[in-house]
Amino acid sequence: MRADTQGGGGGQSPLYVAAKKVYPQAVKGTFRNIRWAVLIITLGIYYLLPFVRWDRGPNAPDQAVLVDLPGRRFYFFWIEIWPQEVYYFTGLLIIAAMTLFLMNAIAGRVWCGYLCWQTVWTDLFYAVERLIEGDRRERMKLDKKRWTGEWILEKVSKHTIWLLIAWWTGGAWVLYFADAPTLVKDLATGQAPFAAYMFIGILTFTTYVFAGFMREQVCIYMCPWPRIQAALTDEHALNVTYRYDRGEPRASVKQADKLRNAGEQVGDCIDCNQCVAVCPTGVDIRKGLQLGCIQCGLCIDACNTVMDKVGREGNLIAYDTDINIQRRIEGKEPVFKPIRARTMVYVVMIALVGALMTFTLATRSFEGLNVLHDRNPLYVQLSDGGVRNGYTIRILNKRTEERVFVMSVEGMPQGTKIQAVGIEETAAGDPVITVGPDQTRELRVLVIADSSAKLGKSAPIAFRITDTGSGETVKTEDYFKGP
Repeated sequence: MRADTQGGGGGQSPLYVAAKKVYPQAVKGTFRNIRWAVLIITLGIYYLLPFVRWDRGPNAPDQAVLVDLPGRRFYFFWIEIWPQEVYYFTGLLIIAAMTLFLMNAIAGRVWCGYLCWQTVWTDLFYAVERLIEGDRRERMKLDKKRWTGEWILEKVSKHTIWLLIAWWTGGAWVLYFADAPTLVKDLATGQAPFAAYMFIGILTFTTYVFAGFMREQVCIYMCPWPRIQAALTDEHALNVTYRYDRGEPRASVKQADKLRNAGEQVGDCIDCNQCVAVCPTGVDIRKGLQLGCIQCGLCIDACNTVMDKVGREGNLIAYDTDINIQRRIEGKEPVFKPIRARTMVYVVMIALVGALMTFTLATRSFEGLNVLHDRNPLYVQLSDGGVRNGYTIRILNKRTEERVFVMSVEGMPQGTKIQAVGIEETAAGDPVITVGPDQTRELRVLVIADSSAKLGKSAPIAFRITDTGSGETVKTEDYFKGP
C-alpha cells in the first residue's frame, strides 16, 4: 500500500510504503547463544517467579513477588514496600534509567538486542515459526503457496502456538497481583475476577500482534529509544560495525582470487549477503549504523561463519567504533575506552541511589507515630494550677502480628502525667497500647503538667512508643502550650 502526492515538478513521490516482510535466517555462533541464554533466563523468570514461595510468617502472603493491591503492599522476597514508600519506585526508575544509559554508553543498543521484551518475545515467535515452517528459504517458498493444504496446516499450527504463548504471557502477568496457585484455579473454574480475564485478553492480543506481526516495525517506528539513544551516545560507544577498512572493495571468492592474481586490491567481504539474511530487522550493516539495527550481533555470527568457510580472518563485522576504523586506516592501534567520564557518572549515580535505597531500607522502622495538637483550646488551666494539653495520636503497626506499645513523653518537667483515653493499663504510669496486625489505632491523649512546672507559652515535647516485645522504638516531636 502506498499514498502518492504531486511534487512541485509534477512527479509522484511516496508518502509511505508498506513494510516488507522480513525472513530472518537461522544462525549459530557466540551472539546467538547469548540471545538463547537471555531468552531462556528472562522468560523462565517471568513465567515461573509467581509460583516461588517465601515465608514471611503468620498473616502474610507467602508469594515471593507480589503486588498486593487489597493489602496495599508490594512484596519482593524479603523486601516489603508500603504505599507511603513510593519513593523506592522512583529510585528504581532512576537506577533503571541510568543502567540503560550506561549500557548505551558502553555498547550502543545492547538493551534492544538482548533484553527488550519486544526482542525476547519476537525471538521466541521466530523460533516457533522456524520449527513449523522451516528456515528462511522454506518460509519464503511456503508464502508463495497460499491457500494450499500445506500452507493452511502450517499457518494454523504456528498461530495456535503463538496464541498459547501470548495467552500464557498475559496469564503470567496477572499472577503477580494475586496468589498464583489460587488464581490459576479460579481462572480455570471461571471464578476469577473480571479484571483478571480482561488484562489477560489485552496482553494476549498485544503480545500476539507485536511479536507475531509488527515485529521490527515496533523497533523502528513505535519505540522512542532508537531516537533518544542517539543523543546519549558518543564516539567511543561500541556498536555492531562493518569494518569497511578490511571489507572493501567487495568481490566474490572467485573474483577476489582473479583480482589478487592481477595485483589489484580486494577486501575480505565476498558480498554473500548473509549478514542481511540473518538480521531480524532486515538491515544491511554494511551501509553503516542505521535506525533499524538493534545491535543483536547475529550478523557477526553469520559473517564469522562465512569467513571460516573461505579461510579468512573473522570479525569483519564486530563491536567496534568508527574511531578505530580510522585509526587502522592510518596504521594506528585501536583504542577502547569503556571507562570514561560519561560511564563513570552513570556508575556513580547508580551506586549513590542504590546505597541510599539500601540504607533507608535497612534503617526504616516497622511502626509509625503521628501527633496532632488540639487547636481549640490550645491548653486547659486546671483548678490546682496545672496545665493540660490534648493530642490526637495515631499509632501504625506495619507488621503482620499484633504488637503492644508503651507510650511515654520526653522533654517535660518531672511530675508530668500522660493519659490515653480508654486505656486503663499502665506501666510505671505510662499507657500500654495494643495495635492489631497491619493496623492503625487512633487515640485521644492528654498530657498534664504539674502546677510547679515552669513552662513558657510553648515548650518542646516528644512522644515515644516502644514495642514491649522487640524493643523497637519511634519518636515524634510537637509542642506543649501554656499560659
